[in-house]
Amino acid sequence: MPSAKRPGSPSGPFTPLDFQLVLLRRMADHNPGLVEEARRELGVSIAEMREANKRWQAMVRSPRARGAAARYRSVLGPPESVAPRRIGDLDCEARLWPVPLWPDLRFEALVGPDGAVWNEWLVRAPGAAGPALATLEDLTPWSCTVDEVARAFAPVRPLEGTAPTRWGLAFTAPDARGTRREVVAEFTWGLLQRVSAH
Repeated sequence: MPSAKRPGSPSGPFTPLDFQLVLLRRMADHNPGLVEEARRELGVSIAEMREANKRWQAMVRSPRARGAAARYRSVLGPPESVAPRRIGDLDCEARLWPVPLWPDLRFEALVGPDGAVWNEWLVRAPGAAGPALATLEDLTPWSCTVDEVARAFAPVRPLEGTAPTRWGLAFTAPDARGTRREVVAEFTWGLLQRVSAH
């Protein structure tokens, strides 16, 4: 009986486990310790994580690359749920997939009528309780998503990220002593990575 394909292997299909390694690879710049713990939990090596990211980049940049929506379906399987979503005056579909590393989160792709993916990031799973966000001390790495921070500390100002999978929010929030601070929160794939005061 042939052995199962290892994650990050240059041969065989790209799997949901490989995709989680891609998410982690992008987060390693901000939180190498958390990524290291997650990698060990998944039972994969640094080399396997790098190989998975390399294969993903090759898939995305290939002249024969399928669209992002089709790529996610081929890698992650059919969505766990599909729901209509209206953004402004535009209609789209919100497609959600489970992410075993973060059981309370889902990977969301917003897909337009023409099949183009408008946005792709991690969101709180429907029905899952998000964190209570009231002060800066509540904003710990990997604890919350872009939407949750934007709601908790409105109004916020979106900031351009340093890469396509990164986002930023600027806002004012109180610390534990009640002193209001101007801060910037940085996210990768929609998940909080770090907060810096300005």
